Amino acid sequence: MTTTALRARPGVGLPPGVSRHVGLLAVLLALSAVTALNSDVFLTGANLINVSQQIAVVAVLAAGLTLLMTAGGIDFSLGAIAAVTHGVTAQLIVAGVGQWTAVALALALGAAIGLVNGLAVTLLKVVPFVATLATSTILGGVALLVIDGKSISIGDNLMALGFGELAGTVPALVVVAVAVCVAAGLVLRWTAFGRNAFAIGGNENAARLAGIPVVRTKLLLYTLGGLLAGLGGVMLVARLGAASPGTGGLHLELTVVAAVVIGGTALHGGSGTLVGTVLGVLLLGVVTNALNLLQINAHFQDVAVGSVLLVAAITNHLRGSTH
Repeated sequence: MTTTALRARPGVGLPPGVSRHVGLLAVLLALSAVTALNSDVFLTGANLINVSQQIAVVAVLAAGLTLLMTAGGIDFSLGAIAAVTHGVTAQLIVAGVGQWTAVALALALGAAIGLVNGLAVTLLKVVPFVATLATSTILGGVALLVIDGKSISIGDNLMALGFGELAGTVPALVVVAVAVCVAAGLVLRWTAFGRNAFAIGGNENAARLAGIPVVRTKLLLYTLGGLLAGLGGVMLVARLGAASPGTGGLHLELTVVAAVVIGGTALHGGSGTLVGTVLGVLLLGVVTNALNLLQINAHFQDVAVGSVLLVAAITNHLRGSTH
C-alpha cells in the first residue's frame, strides 16, 4: 500500500461523510421539532443558551477523542481527567494561586496524564481500553482525594470564563468549545498530522512502513486528549463556581464516547469527522433537554443515551463491514 493509498481515507478527499451527516441532522431536526411542538420553552433564547452551555464541555472532550479514535485509539479516562483537573484548579485558587496560573497548571496536568496513557499504550503495548480504564479508576479516587469529598468554592474567580459573554449574547464557554472544535476539524481535515491519524487508523503497520511516525503521532494524540480534558475540567469549575464530588467522571466520559460514535467516527479507526461529532453532541444535548422539558422520568435519560449509542455502534459496524 502506497502513501497515497494510505491517505486516501474517508474524510481526506471530498467532503467527508456527507450522507451520514444528512441522516444524523434529520434525526436531530425531527427530535427538535417534536420537542418544540410539545414545549413552548424549547426554542426560547434562554433555553438554547442553557443547552449550549451544558454541552460545551462534552464538545471539547469529544473533539480530542475524535482525533484519537480516528487513529484507532480510545481513552476512557477523559472524564476522570476532567474531574481531577476541576478539583486541582479549585484547590490551587483557594490556596492563593492566581486563577490563570491555576488554569495553566491544570492544563499541564491534563496533558501529562494523557502522555502517561500514551506511553502505556505505545511503549508498554497495553491495550488502550484496559490502560485508560485503569487510569480512569485511579483518577476517580484521586479526584475525591483532591477535594476531600467536599465542595470547594472558587468565589468570583474564573467569572469571565464561566459566566462571560461575547457581544453580550454568546457564552464564553460556548466560544471556547466552538474554537476547539473548529481547530480540531481543521487539523483533522487539512494537515499532515490529520492525514497521518487517518492512515494509522486505517492500517497501522502499513502507515509505519510508509514512514509515518506512528508512536510520536499517538503520543501527541493522547497528550492532546488529556490537555482538552484538562480544559474541560477548568470549564466545569468555572461554570459551577466550585469543585464538587461527582462532577465529571465516568458518566461524562460515556457521554463523550456516545457523541463521537453517534457522529460516525469508526470504532476501528480510519474514519471520522468533527462535523459528525458536533452533531452527535448536539443530539445528546437535545435529548437530555427534551426529557427535562417534557418532564419525563430522569432515569430514562441513560436509557435514551444508551439506546442511541447502541444503534449508532451497530450502524458503525455495519458501515465498516461494507468497506
